[in-house]
Amino acid sequence: MHALLIGATGATGKDLLGLLLKDDYFSRVEIFVRRSPDFHHEKLKVHVIDFDRPEQWKQLIKGDVLFSCLGTTLKAAGSKAAQWKIDYEYQYRFAKFARENNVSHYILVSSAFASPRSPFYYPRMKGRLEEAVRALGFPKLSIFNPPALIRKNSDRTLEVAAVNVMRFFNQLGLFRPQKPMPTEILAQAMINSAKTKGNGVATLTGKEIWKCAEAR
Repeated sequence: MHALLIGATGATGKDLLGLLLKDDYFSRVEIFVRRSPDFHHEKLKVHVIDFDRPEQWKQLIKGDVLFSCLGTTLKAAGSKAAQWKIDYEYQYRFAKFARENNVSHYILVSSAFASPRSPFYYPRMKGRLEEAVRALGFPKLSIFNPPALIRKNSDRTLEVAAVNVMRFFNQLGLFRPQKPMPTEILAQAMINSAKTKGNGVATLTGKEIWKCAEAR
């Protein structure tokens, strides 16, 4: 299988890329990044691109499955407009070109509680992205709505705090469906989703993602 990946430098993307390169099911892996990584692999092809100049790279988005792990925080982006550009516009643009180039399966990392009608900015943005990519009509679409993610060596203060709070509630038997999830579990579930036969739209939340990651 020929895999494409955006967001390869983030926590989930790094774990996913490592799994893709180790798995013989995937014969070719192409990533689209701003800066070239400091490693090489015989089946990895790196495209260093300007995300704001799609005319230079849109014809390269050809393969069997596109994994989308791209995303940033409001703090890192600097403004809601900048975050929207990365989390919505870039991802939708890649999905649109992938569909036009006959990529049959799109796998999107979204967020818990994503909804275009959410009163909160982040899940509303993610919900609108989900709605937009559904409309593209991929033969197979997998949307992952993970709970709080446990990222290795995370410097996201609020995220770390949220994980700790949720772990406390879990110990009390509360909010079990929102049990914090290591990024490597999410990455494995995405791999397994790509290997699953059949078409249609699938949306996976907490328990379903854990179960999908266990399937071999």
